[in-house]
Amino acid sequence: MVAAFLFVLASGYIWSIVAVMGISVGVYREVIQLAQVPAKEKSVRWFKTMSWYFLITAEYFLYGESIIYYFTEIVMVDKFLAPFATHHRFISFMLYILGFVFFVANLQKGQYQFQMAQYCYTHMALLLIVVQSHFIVENILEGMIWFVMPAVLVVCNDTFAYICGFFFGRTPLIQLSPKKTVEGFVGAFVCTLIAGFFLTGLLIRSDYLTCPVQDLGASAWSPISCSPKNPVFTPIPWQLPSTTVYLLKLLLRINKTEVYIAPVQLHAIMMACFASLIAPFGGFFASAVKRVFKIKDFGHSIPGHGGLTDRMDCQFVMGFFAHMYYQSFIKTYNVTVGSVLTTIIHNFTPREQIELLERLQTYLSNQDILDHELLAASNMEQVIQEAQDKLLLKT
Repeated sequence: MVAAFLFVLASGYIWSIVAVMGISVGVYREVIQLAQVPAKEKSVRWFKTMSWYFLITAEYFLYGESIIYYFTEIVMVDKFLAPFATHHRFISFMLYILGFVFFVANLQKGQYQFQMAQYCYTHMALLLIVVQSHFIVENILEGMIWFVMPAVLVVCNDTFAYICGFFFGRTPLIQLSPKKTVEGFVGAFVCTLIAGFFLTGLLIRSDYLTCPVQDLGASAWSPISCSPKNPVFTPIPWQLPSTTVYLLKLLLRINKTEVYIAPVQLHAIMMACFASLIAPFGGFFASAVKRVFKIKDFGHSIPGHGGLTDRMDCQFVMGFFAHMYYQSFIKTYNVTVGSVLTTIIHNFTPREQIELLERLQTYLSNQDILDHELLAASNMEQVIQEAQDKLLLKT
């Protein structure tokens, strides 16, 4: 599984996104199948069809939002895609309303309470699985490290919890998971903090991991660079306390007064705290769901490990937290071509857009960025004039 994970990461951004989407659909399928059995027993019609319809609607809305946000300069200039991008939220809303109307029309006498519970169950699955996995995809688009680091922290915490619990575990932690121990929980917390700090120091050395996605087709072997790079990845000097300096001299004969630490390593410690203290409750919640349906595992898609849900329950919560943390404390907001283009398309009239094109062309020509002779040979001025004449005729 680790080898497959590394292979997908190295294959490129698009394959990592496809993998996350595939896993989220697989987890959703496992969770919905649990509710599908009682629906069959009660002869509730169209439950499976509606569950998948709401999944498709949610995927269309969420990933459409991401495509429009991150690839505005491509979507907004395409004649076919531009109308879908402009009215994306309205289209998504109407798709959801169609599903809602179909659900209400399908209510059966004597089954109202059960069908309402199934409807809520479907939406809970969409919220906890599809919505959270969508933010993991956005983490990839912001930079592969925001996908890799949270996932690795959860794996580290799970591994150290097992090791510490195996050797030192004595006190039960929570009734939902009898095998979890307080000693394993605390030991995993300490080890994950240390591992997160040093592993992040290794990850930031790769531009493939730290740069936001510029080309979805790029892989780990592609020449990737970004400028300016987010300052959290740049190591800065930190003064050591005088006591530490003294001990280094006394014990190790090292005269060192400062160390270089990248700010992202300190952010990694905060994420490690969440991965150790909060993310495990995603697993406890999944355990509660299994107890409700009286099953041992959600599925058998991973031999010896149960279903996808059994392995990904903590990852979804962690990925969602990583997105919110990144947006709140780390992301740098800059004006982009896409944001400027969106402003122009939505706020400028066609006449103003043509005027902007003419003035931008003049500016670039005066700065010797555009070649005067090539520009004259292209008859661009004539094209602009004809466009202005067409607008005058329309008005």
